[in-house]
Amino acid sequence: MSKSENFSSANTVLVTGGAGYLGCLLVPRLIELGYDVRVLDKLFFGEQGLAPYLDRVELVHGDIRRLPTGIFKGVKAVINLAGLSAEPAAEYNPEANRSMNTEGLRILATEAKNRGVRRLIQASSGSIYDVGGGNPEKDFLQDESTPVAPFRVYSITKREAEEILLALADESFCPVILRKGSIYGYSPRMRFDLVVNAFVRNAMTQGFLELHCGGEMWRPILGIKDAVEAYVTALRADESQVRGKIFNIVSENVRISELALRVRRTLADLGIATDIRPDYEPRKLRSCQASGKRFRETFGFQFHFSVEDGVRELVDKIRSQAFADIDHPRYRNIQWMEILEETYRLTGGKGSVTDLETVALAGGLAR
Repeated sequence: MSKSENFSSANTVLVTGGAGYLGCLLVPRLIELGYDVRVLDKLFFGEQGLAPYLDRVELVHGDIRRLPTGIFKGVKAVINLAGLSAEPAAEYNPEANRSMNTEGLRILATEAKNRGVRRLIQASSGSIYDVGGGNPEKDFLQDESTPVAPFRVYSITKREAEEILLALADESFCPVILRKGSIYGYSPRMRFDLVVNAFVRNAMTQGFLELHCGGEMWRPILGIKDAVEAYVTALRADESQVRGKIFNIVSENVRISELALRVRRTLADLGIATDIRPDYEPRKLRSCQASGKRFRETFGFQFHFSVEDGVRELVDKIRSQAFADIDHPRYRNIQWMEILEETYRLTGGKGSVTDLETVALAGGLAR
């Protein structure tokens, strides 16, 4: 732990997965708002993203599937960002994905409720609405009341986690589910495997943007700074507004081809020329549209961080050498997990680096 063992304010928010891409911006925002913050994280990607705040955060190295003793002491709310993130990473290790995203959530939520925690905000995903590319008759704007039938590993486990939470809701426990669009923008724990971020990386390393299937797929999107404010809104809202409810957190829905054009135009304004190269090879690609109307109207929420804002900020960070190498595997989840797995095996490990018994070693490797 990076803070005292008696860190037990009743104003404490537990952020699981808080050293990740979104957590490294959400945690500082919670501190700014006056909350005490405890972070539980496996640290597969290290703790560097929280480095400026380690004297103000209690950082616990662990796993939601085996909760450390005292993890809920003084906790008023949990924000669960833990688990394997995004469809490709889930398909890389389906068993680990189900263990972390579904069973891990079951353990976390059940124990939180038993320990008297009143609110749990769950990171879910707009990919639950995925109808697959090439299905225009199914690809319409969906909202929280639309029946869903997820068919990919990641979205299936996210939906299962939602159902677990909704069944736990009562007057003593207030679960809230946020189905986020595909996030973009800079974070101290950077990801360059998300579509807008990847476009910027590719433009600055190879000079062109590749559009699978011509970029015909739809995607609900969300700036990372707006995502942070959405979590804060869900945390501070009256229980009657959020108990047992699902909210889509989506700033807009765009085709991937439109995203590429907007990224290219913004890069051109910054003096960076890039080409767009479509391919039409058959691929199993996601496509969906999700309405963010419920969240906007319930809370009067305004989205402020545009795609163009995200591109400009990323270019500024890259030019200021915030990253030693934007092509480093650390910035792409699957590639980094493959390295951790290989290193683990080379050092005599059995099973997978995602197994509960190997959490401590994996965190050490990431440092």
